[in-house]
This record gives sequence, C-alpha cells and structure tokens, in this order.
Amino acid sequence: MPHGRITHARWPAAAPPARRPRALRLALAALTLATSTTGAAAQNHAHAPPADAPPTGALLHLGASATGLLTRAAPALAGRTFTEGYLTQPVLTAAASLAGGRLSATGMLNLEGLTLRRGELTAGMWGEGYVDRRHPHTYLHELVLSGRAPVAGGSASLSVGRGFAPFGTDDPMARPFVKFPLNHHLAQLPERVLASAAWARGPVVAEAGLFTGAEPRSPEDVGGLDGFGRSWAARLTALPRPGIELQVSTARVAADQRIRGIALDHRKHSASARASVPLLGGAAYGLAEWARTSEHEEGRRVYTFESVLGEAALRRGAWGGALRFERSTRPEEERLSDPFRTPYPHADAHLVGVTRWLVVSGRAEHNRGVGPLRATPFVEASWQTVAELTGSIYDPVEQYGRADQWHLSVGLTLGAGMRHARMGRYGAARTEGHAHAP
Repeated sequence: MPHGRITHARWPAAAPPARRPRALRLALAALTLATSTTGAAAQNHAHAPPADAPPTGALLHLGASATGLLTRAAPALAGRTFTEGYLTQPVLTAAASLAGGRLSATGMLNLEGLTLRRGELTAGMWGEGYVDRRHPHTYLHELVLSGRAPVAGGSASLSVGRGFAPFGTDDPMARPFVKFPLNHHLAQLPERVLASAAWARGPVVAEAGLFTGAEPRSPEDVGGLDGFGRSWAARLTALPRPGIELQVSTARVAADQRIRGIALDHRKHSASARASVPLLGGAAYGLAEWARTSEHEEGRRVYTFESVLGEAALRRGAWGGALRFERSTRPEEERLSDPFRTPYPHADAHLVGVTRWLVVSGRAEHNRGVGPLRATPFVEASWQTVAELTGSIYDPVEQYGRADQWHLSVGLTLGAGMRHARMGRYGAARTEGHAHAP
C-alpha cells in the first residue's frame, strides 16, 4: 500500500491528439546502413522470444530495426478515442569482440527523440514526465566496454560506460511485445553512467555496480558524472539447467541532486524466473517477475510501488504468439496543460493519488525474410482497468471516461543484421547460449 502525503488537483481539459511524425526516411537509412554490413548475424525477427546465442564469427556486428505502428485507444482521455501512428524503436546496434572475447563492446543508438517526441500511447505507462504515453529514450541508449579474465576458478569482468545497472530484468525492447509493460521504471534501471563488476562460476553469476542516480531529462541527455557512486545495485543469477534463469537483485538510487526542493531516494528490489526452451516443435519463452520500489525522504518511507508480471511466447516456423499479464501501481502527479505530461524534473514529493492497473495483452505475428531484411507484421491488443488506492479525490473514471480501456495496435517491424538480444548483462554476466555462465 502507498504511504505519504497526497494532495488534490483538478485535471485540465482534454487536448487534441498530436500530429503524426514523418520520419520514415530515418528508418530506411538505418536499415540501409545495416544491410551494407556483410557477415552480420541475424535473428529471425525483431520481437520473437529472445534468441540466446550471441553473435559469433566476425569481430564487428551491426544491425538496425524500426517498427511502424498504428494504435487505437478507446478511451484514451475523457471518453475520447484516439488513433495515432508512430515510427517506434528505430535503433542502430553494434557489438565488437577482441582478444578472443576478453575485450568486448556493445552499443545502441535510439532515434526515438526524432520520431516519438510526443510519446507513444500506452495506458498506464509513466516516467520521465510522460503519463499514459511511453517516453522516447535517449539517443545514446547503451555504450559499454568490458574486459574479462579468469579469476578464482571462474570468469570475472569489469564494465564501464552508459547502459543498464545490474538490476532487474531485460529491457522490454528485447522481449516479445512492442508495447512496453507499465513497470519499466520499477523493473529496470536503464540509461545510467555506470561501472560494474561481474563474476561467473558454474551455475552462478554475481554482479555489482555503481552508477548515476538521475534519470535522463531529454533524448539528448547523455548523462554525466554528477552523483556517480552515490547509487549502487547488485544482482545474483542462478542457471540451474539449460534455458532456465533465476535472479534476485536490489538497488539504492540516490535522489537527483540537480532538483531543487525535496527529492526522494529509491530502494528497489526484484526477483524473476526466465525460461527459453524448445516446446511443441518450436521455441518457447517465459518470464515471471516481481518488482518493488520504495521512495524515502530523509530515511522515512513515503511511497511504495509494486508490480507483478508474467509473459510467455511461442514461435513455430513463421508464426508466433505471446500473452502478458501485469498488475502494477503507479504515482499520480499533477498534470500540465498537456494532460499526457507532468512536471519534470519534479518540484516536490507530493502526489495527487496512487492507482493500480491490471493489464492483459496478446500478440500474434508472422515472420518473413525479404531479401536482406527481416519483416514481421503483427497485431497486439490489450485490456486494462484502473482503480485509485488512496482515497484521493482524483478519479480515474473522470480522467479516462471509464475504468476499463482497450488498445489495438497493428504494425510492421523491419530489421537487418544483428539484433541486440538482451541488454544489461555485460562481460562475464552474459548468460546467452550457456547452461552455465562461462
């Protein structure tokens, strides 16, 4: 249950939907760059159950992908139905390996700052000043250098750069759905300047890292060293058998010192079980996770947000399908004249309420090769319902028009070359393709 101060606010009148972006040429340029790279390893498609084999062979691998998406939300705001189109997740990826794998680099450029400035309609989503829309990620989504060596009968590594702190589960971009789960800011810590160490021996992988606590303020924000080392995370992973992975992790995220007034420290916990195994003549993937974030002011807990999520996917031949269930709580903050935005950075620690969301989502897809490209047409649908938990006068039924909503999305993902299968596990912490970490 949430704790702390709740203030009340009335909501502004609904604003008309924003215009659709016109950036298809950016995706085509990215795909052209990727297809010009020979010898690149390719996954079957962009949003299948994650393939666990890292690239092999060439020292440098490049890739690109982008998704054209049309989403209809009913209702999206004040009883109104919105239909919007996007170019979402346009990314360029790279991976390099030297000295027999003892030195490696991984990186991703994310162009959503050009194509997704208004955010992507996703009921219940929140973070970085966006609400009921997924925010664009930073251009420099990931750039991490790693060195590894044998230590104490196992493999140890040091990694530095900008990427994911060793906490929680995989970036949703490497999972079956295009639409992100609502718990993205509870279950992962992306886009931080970090230094992390990992050690793997047999079926056990241990990680720990220091990083910057501040979230990005814009897609252009590449981060700095302000506050580096005040935040830390640790993760322990067990690999009891091929394709099975269990993890527990914890993190302490220091308040952003750039914010004037009251800022809150975050204490985060995560546990998950992941499977990637053959099933029914195809490839199956499953994930069950729990995540909790408690916000503290001068050592006193003021709010707690929690999420439980389960998702599964099966691919047989060219066809694939996925299901996801999520139950997550989120903060409700006073909104700006744009009802999909909140003040950011936050001026204080006050909320107008806390809501709980239940979301059930499904996906069907068909995967094809078109020359050097991978093409995946798909459809995703979700039903969600919301309830206010604190007794605040904030009324989600007034906000949206009713408590339950439907989303329908159709799209096409194009990709070429390598795809970043999993983000956030660096050096000795990479577990792809191994019953036990190397």
